[in-house]
Amino acid sequence: MSEFADINEKIEALVGGKENIAHLTHCATRLRLVLKDNSKVDMEGLEKVRLVKGVFVASDQLQIIFGAGLVNNIYDAFSEYIGIHRDTQIDEEVLANKKNPIQRFMKALSDVFIEIMPSILAAALLLGLGSLLSTKGLFGATSIIEKVPSISGIYRMIEIASGAIFDFLPMIVAYSAVKRFGGRPALGLALGALLVSPSLANAYGVANGSAQAEMINIFGLNIELVGFQGGIIIALIMGYIVAFLDKKFNKILPDMLKFVLSPMLTILISAFFLFTIVGPFGRGLGIGITNGLLWLVEHLGVFGYMIFGGIQQIIVITGLHHTFGAIETQLLQDTSRDFLNPLMSVALMGQGGAVLGYLLLNYRDNKKRSIAVSAFTSTLFGISEPALFGINVKYRYPLIAGCLAGAIASSYVYFTKLTAVGFGATGLPGFTIVDPANGGYLHYLVAHLLAIVLGAILTIVLSKVIKEKKG
Repeated sequence: MSEFADINEKIEALVGGKENIAHLTHCATRLRLVLKDNSKVDMEGLEKVRLVKGVFVASDQLQIIFGAGLVNNIYDAFSEYIGIHRDTQIDEEVLANKKNPIQRFMKALSDVFIEIMPSILAAALLLGLGSLLSTKGLFGATSIIEKVPSISGIYRMIEIASGAIFDFLPMIVAYSAVKRFGGRPALGLALGALLVSPSLANAYGVANGSAQAEMINIFGLNIELVGFQGGIIIALIMGYIVAFLDKKFNKILPDMLKFVLSPMLTILISAFFLFTIVGPFGRGLGIGITNGLLWLVEHLGVFGYMIFGGIQQIIVITGLHHTFGAIETQLLQDTSRDFLNPLMSVALMGQGGAVLGYLLLNYRDNKKRSIAVSAFTSTLFGISEPALFGINVKYRYPLIAGCLAGAIASSYVYFTKLTAVGFGATGLPGFTIVDPANGGYLHYLVAHLLAIVLGAILTIVLSKVIKEKKG
């Protein structure tokens, strides 16, 4: 019998039974259930289930907090128990009735990046480690690999591994997108291979003039054959198209033909859309998004940074923060730096500081102290959900204090020009992807300490103004 048998049984009963569950997934800390009827949920009962740290509804999903690591084991046990897995076909009709088009789009985008986040995180951490090994001035006048030549081979291996993941990221995204939208993932890999095919002129080479694109003519239409290195948005759109065509052909073709013709027609038609419509549109859209964020920084300056740092954790509450992955990836591909990562990290630390302030206010309460210590520790390692849903959202004033602290710390990020060379890691792990230029490591430390200290102080101050909501 599973060690989580009692949890499985209680969750099933308290959410209205298996027949009320339309879909099941999880993120870093939360078990996420899409229910047909949320009114059947016993929220108070779920709060009392063993190992549960909090329960809430966001974006019409029931989200049960278990914590990092543990949630993976709970998910495996519960999905096996009820027979609904991440790959189980989603009841799109139920989802359509529960979300507007924008919510559905944002949820789908989030799902795509949650699936591939381990790959992105691995690349970012390897890139950060490589930067640490090769940066001069951290351990004397020379870099580590210059001091210890014997580890230069390790540095080269890290460089190749991280570079390969980022080079083929459009293929990884296409795979995940096709899988999310109900197509066969292998066709996503096939289309993704086309995006970065060596038979196409490299997009960066064409942009800097070192390569020239081949021109072909189809029915009088001139088409430029350029690769889509860094085309994350293009990969997302093509993932949807491939999945749509795959499902459509499997439905309309006779059984004796679909095995051969369905994949061939799917890839052929997708390739035509890629080079004629989606590719040019996606390039323009990607450049527009990147330029828009850069405009925010260049024209609103410190206020743009503060606005983003102040509201970023509010976006985490909605569960849509994973959608920033597409923008951050595009930034890295276009500028080789990610200025959003440090902002998101100090915003998270602001919430951690708020928890620390709450801990100081309630240190003599054993239960509150235990929850606060656990939540604060999680924020240090880049996970804010226990802090947000266990304390800050529940009592309001720590949330406000954390947002204010994040905004102020973001101004420090702006003035010190702090950036990252990757994304996917925040808090202490974020040290591995800090851009060391301009004293990056020192400024990263100061910015985070500033967010924590301000979060704690503002929480204590606001506690005198905003009375704690009971519950």
